[in-house]
Amino acid sequence: MADSTSRFGFVAFAETWNGRMAMLGFVIGLATELLTGQSILSQIGLG
Repeated sequence: MADSTSRFGFVAFAETWNGRMAMLGFVIGLATELLTGQSILSQIGLG
């Protein structure tokens, strides 16, 4: 059975996953900052 709801654009499904990926990226950035002793900006060459 085909699902007629959209999963792209500004829909709840897409926004939920966007938020989850943003939180995951923030936690990974914070963890690497704690492990390396360098700020997130200096890790990517901006600071």
